[in-house]
Amino acid sequence: MNNLNFKTLKKYWLRFVGIAVIAGALVLAFAWTAGLFGHRTTSKTFLGDTLKNFDPGYRRAHGKGICFNGTYHSNGAAAALSKATVFAKSDIPAIGRFSIGSGNPHAADNSTATVSMALLLSPADHSQWRMKLNNFPYFPTRNAEGFLAQQKAFKPVPSTGKPDPVLVEAFLKEYPEARKSIEQKAKMPLTGSFSGAEFYVVNAFILRAANGQEQPVRWSMRPHSKFISLTKEQRDQADHDFLFKDIKKRLAEGPLYWDLVLQLAEPGDPVNDPSQPWPKDRKEVIAGTLEVKNVTDQVNGACRDINFDPTLVPPGIELSDDPVLAARAAIYSQSYNARLREIGFGKATDAVGK
Repeated sequence: MNNLNFKTLKKYWLRFVGIAVIAGALVLAFAWTAGLFGHRTTSKTFLGDTLKNFDPGYRRAHGKGICFNGTYHSNGAAAALSKATVFAKSDIPAIGRFSIGSGNPHAADNSTATVSMALLLSPADHSQWRMKLNNFPYFPTRNAEGFLAQQKAFKPVPSTGKPDPVLVEAFLKEYPEARKSIEQKAKMPLTGSFSGAEFYVVNAFILRAANGQEQPVRWSMRPHSKFISLTKEQRDQADHDFLFKDIKKRLAEGPLYWDLVLQLAEPGDPVNDPSQPWPKDRKEVIAGTLEVKNVTDQVNGACRDINFDPTLVPPGIELSDDPVLAARAAIYSQSYNARLREIGFGKATDAVGK
């Protein structure tokens, strides 16, 4: 009897040990993926102190923004390229957000040259197309690690208020493609209004037609309104919230429009490197027009609780093997979950207006 009990206990003990080993391995794997130990670049690496030292409830990047509502008028011109219903001729509800590039939700509008648009299209088949666009046509580096390295290399040294030239040179040696974007941004005109800005998706996606044919694309939202340029002096003297006041004023006078312009890649164009723009002579297809009708403060606007993760795409649009896309999905998720926790625990009184 005792021998039988021993055998039974031994059998169950071995099973228990096996389960414990598997569970432990899974815990370690999740911890490693989350960046809790090791020296890899993860979403926690990118978000850094914003997970703790940040105004609760706000987005960790592009924290200052305003919600908008409108309609995307698809003209059917891209229906042959993709089976996605967003490309069939139809009118589709649109919720979006204009923002500036600063992570500070209370930053002055002239604190950054970056302006952005985020967009959620919800066609009748209940699929969703989410996107995030900036006013610069390509990413500074070939991967997400390079972007993080650039932030570190160009961080001002307290003693001089300027980046350490040794660190900058080391960065450019490892990521020479970044020199192009640095020089271009230095010459880029400063925008005086969201209304005339063109917004770009820097990552490549794959359109899949009903017959299975694939077409790599990037796209932009091209404005109908004229671009308004400011001199550095004008921008330095501008009101703290001049961009957001301007968009409210313009929409009070009537809708604003942007065309969704697809740029079609040709064989040999880099699909997995967002730092390399495709030639300007590539074929373009105007797939439709976004009509922005009104804006609402993000405290109580429809965009506040939306995660504009650009990897959330409908059937007929697929992700490319661009490594930055995978990194963006993790970063958006981490930021979104942090915001939800802060709002849920009542810590985000300013962000939700309570």
